[in-house]
Amino acid sequence: MFSPGFYLTFHAFTVEVYEGAESVLLPCQIPFVPEDTTVMWSCFDLNPTTVHQWTEEGDDLRDQNQRYRDRTWMKTDAAETGNLSLTLRKPRLSDSGTYTCTIRPVGEEPRLTNVQLQVKGQCSSETWKSNRSGFISQNE
Repeated sequence: MFSPGFYLTFHAFTVEVYEGAESVLLPCQIPFVPEDTTVMWSCFDLNPTTVHQWTEEGDDLRDQNQRYRDRTWMKTDAAETGNLSLTLRKPRLSDSGTYTCTIRPVGEEPRLTNVQLQVKGQCSSETWKSNRSGFISQNE
């Protein structure tokens, strides 16, 4: 239950990628990043749920789910640009699911972006020639 005056800013995306692609970008962006902001990328089907956590001091991966170890990163200029997107390296079929980017500025309401990631099976060499990134589509 939320208190009166409390609201969430919410966006949703769908991203599709072929298994075996070099990486996939899960989008999350805000116009500016307030001081003392924490960004948490989560997948609530997992235990622990943390895929990647970022603060102004940099990445905080102490509570990261081990299946994402050495496979996630955010841009180093995230605080300056507001680009809080997560890059997931070498997507696997088992990575398919809903990822939530929660932006928590101290003293403000959280902002959420849900990204539905669909990892498709290996594609044919014909498809790879026309689309080397493995990326299929992204919708808002």
